[in-house]
Amino acid sequence: MTPPDTEPAGIEVALVSGLSGAGRSTAAKVLEDLGWFVVDNLPPELIATMVDLGARARGDVTRMAVVMDVRSRAFTADLGAVLKDLDARGYKPRLLFLEASDAVLVRRFEQVRRSHPLQGAGRLVDGIAAERELLHPLRESADLVVDTTGVSVPQLRTQLERAFGSESAQRTHVTLVSFGYKYGLPMDADLVVDVRFLPNPFWIPELRNLTGRDVPVRDYVLSQDGAHEFVDRYLELLGLIGAGYRREGKRYLTLAVGCTGGKHRSVAISEEIARRLGEAEDDGAGVAVNVTHRDLGRE
Repeated sequence: MTPPDTEPAGIEVALVSGLSGAGRSTAAKVLEDLGWFVVDNLPPELIATMVDLGARARGDVTRMAVVMDVRSRAFTADLGAVLKDLDARGYKPRLLFLEASDAVLVRRFEQVRRSHPLQGAGRLVDGIAAERELLHPLRESADLVVDTTGVSVPQLRTQLERAFGSESAQRTHVTLVSFGYKYGLPMDADLVVDVRFLPNPFWIPELRNLTGRDVPVRDYVLSQDGAHEFVDRYLELLGLIGAGYRREGKRYLTLAVGCTGGKHRSVAISEEIARRLGEAEDDGAGVAVNVTHRDLGRE
């Protein structure tokens, strides 16, 4: 066990709670996407043990979140003790509390046709009222209270990313995949662009056995009419799409660039787009870039 008054190295702890139907499951998914190790409905008496195990994982677990609800017996009393215990051990946990208006909670429960965990044989509104009263002390001690009334899932994601996301986790991760149409489209592509409008270096004898990674092929492809204009306009389009994806909570974008064989034009254009996006990354634009050439070497 971690001795009191010492600072455990390399681990952040968050506890997620709140009213049933207010968005705990969504919050858990967002935290997982942000790189947190998330445990759902762990008994309060096991939380400190789990955090200690995470702290001993030698960097494999650096951010741990535990999602708690009223299904645990003696919920408020046990969780209050856990918070004090974790604080004494030096973990300094953050408590996120999610809530919503009664009308919204009723509508959400009716949409999924589920009973409230505290409803029993009574009405849905009685269960909501009982839970709200039970969790009131916990809400008062929360570090962050989020009211999800009228908040969409993307908006909730954005709020939680600001509060719990690292800079790298909030970046848009763009993967550029060059490919040859003769081998079929990449199955996981979000966007596909065809660069067969450019002259094919295959028909230039001294370029035929080279690839789009080689300087002579790259220079030939990028010197063609429309090549630079195409890259410029497409980067502008990616900027608009990427901004929209971020608003919708999508952080991963796979862009496929195709030519006939996936050897010359698609490779050169993919490398150029990746280079330009990499420059944007260096300028702090919040983009991480990876490039792969699916069909390079197949012919």
